[in-house]
Amino acid sequence: MLGFLDDVFDIRWRHKLPIPIIACIPLLIVYYSERGATDVVVPIPLRWLLGTLINLGPLYYVYMSLLSTFCTNSINILAGINGSEVSQAVVIAVSVILNDLLYLPWAFGFRIPLPIHVTDGVKVGGVWSAGMAYGSRILVERHLFSLYFMLPLLGVCLGFMYHNWYPARAFPGDTLCYVTGMAFAVVGIQAHFSKTLLLFFLPQIFNFVLSCPQLFGLVPCPRHRVPRYDPETQLLHPSRAEFKDKRPTALATLVLRVFSALGLVQLEFDERSGEVARTTNLTILNVFLLRLGPMREDSLTKVLIATQVCGSLVAFFVRYGLAGLVYDGNRR
Repeated sequence: MLGFLDDVFDIRWRHKLPIPIIACIPLLIVYYSERGATDVVVPIPLRWLLGTLINLGPLYYVYMSLLSTFCTNSINILAGINGSEVSQAVVIAVSVILNDLLYLPWAFGFRIPLPIHVTDGVKVGGVWSAGMAYGSRILVERHLFSLYFMLPLLGVCLGFMYHNWYPARAFPGDTLCYVTGMAFAVVGIQAHFSKTLLLFFLPQIFNFVLSCPQLFGLVPCPRHRVPRYDPETQLLHPSRAEFKDKRPTALATLVLRVFSALGLVQLEFDERSGEVARTTNLTILNVFLLRLGPMREDSLTKVLIATQVCGSLVAFFVRYGLAGLVYDGNRR
């Protein structure tokens, strides 16, 4: 509903950012009513200082509300071309589903008996297969819960993607971004794999960090930062932001010069003052066009999908290949 109201009334960014915090209040209440843990496992290198577990208390609820805000808005700011929003949701949903399947009893195709014991009033053990749950009924139930959300979400997104692909006949608006982002936040929080979930958002994290100078006012931020369309060639080009009303601050100039040195933006300077006059908008879509050259809209969406898939592959490698260096056992 909040996403729909955003589409109807065209809410400004400064008012739009807190909306997911309001929307996640019922989620936090459910988490609290189910005696949700607020303990965090400390990485092995820091345990000499902080111990094995640290209780964040109310700060953990602040973290969960910020996670909900990030999941919704990170998809929303990586948007503007046909298929971009829904394709992100599809790849992330598939990644979460694959992660869930690793924890189901039949994950590795055979079953082994495990001793039954009681943990927090719940029976753990019995006859389970050698999946990543390692005999934990709680882990299996958590990832089944996640599947109950992700499978319908994936089906809806695939159906919508058919109509939203270039040339689109339907558009997602903020409604789809809020629905998908909050769905990911719900399963990440309620199924207790929020850190793994964030790994599936690596392209969105990069895009958010890149966008921060514009989102927080260091660099002029147009209402829409979508790539510029050339009707003659039907190709997309990087869009630009101009310093019209105010001169760039020293911090803004430093940040833009660093981004320029990394090949993330293209700058134009004022001939008289030598100051930055224009810059390409700070989004990953404009970076693709800057590095790969102008391309058709559907081609740019395919590049975004490929990037999202590569990000998920890196996430699985980090989660199941490198996590053992800083966490022991199956802790997440």
